[in-house]
Amino acid sequence: MNSRLLQPVLDLPHTDARLRPWHLTDAADLVRCANDRNIWQNLRDTFPHPYTLEDAEYFLAAVSDNQHDLHLTFDVQGVATGSIGVHFKTDVRRRSAEIGYWLAREHWGQGLATAAVRTVSAYVLANFDICRLYAIVFATNVASARVLEKAGYEQEALLRRSITKDGCTLDALLYALVV
Repeated sequence: MNSRLLQPVLDLPHTDARLRPWHLTDAADLVRCANDRNIWQNLRDTFPHPYTLEDAEYFLAAVSDNQHDLHLTFDVQGVATGSIGVHFKTDVRRRSAEIGYWLAREHWGQGLATAAVRTVSAYVLANFDICRLYAIVFATNVASARVLEKAGYEQEALLRRSITKDGCTLDALLYALVV
C-alpha cells in the first residue's frame, strides 16, 4: 500500500448523494449531525457525546493528516451528513481492513448507508490488496447489521459480552466480506 492514500470521490448509485473527503469547512455540519445520542449509542467511546465544535475540528484535523486510511463523508446536496471509513490493518493482518460508518438521523432508512458500504467495499477490493473487509456492530444495532447483510457481508461470529457502552455490557456481531 502507498504510504500516502488519496481520498476518492465516489457516487452512490440510485441516490442523490456521494462520498467525498472531509474538509475543514465541514465542522458545523459535522457538529449538527454528530451531536445525537442515538448515533453515539452505537459507536465506540472515542466518538464523544455531546459532540462539540472542538471535537469536530479535532476530528477533521486528524483525518486530513491521516493518509493511511479512508475517511469520507456522506455528501447530500453539498452537506456533510455522516461518515464512512476504512482502517487498513498491518503486519499479519495486512490484507484485512475494518469498515465503519454512521449517518445523520434524517437520512436513516433511505438506503444511503447500504449504498455507501457497497460502494466503498467495491472500491477497496478493486484498488487495494485486500481480501477481507469486516465490521463489528453492537448486537442491539439491528439496522446496522441489516445494512451489512444487504451489502453482502456475512455474520461470522457473536462476540458475547464484548462491548461495554453507557454502563451496559453487550454482545457484538462480527460481519465480513471475504473474496
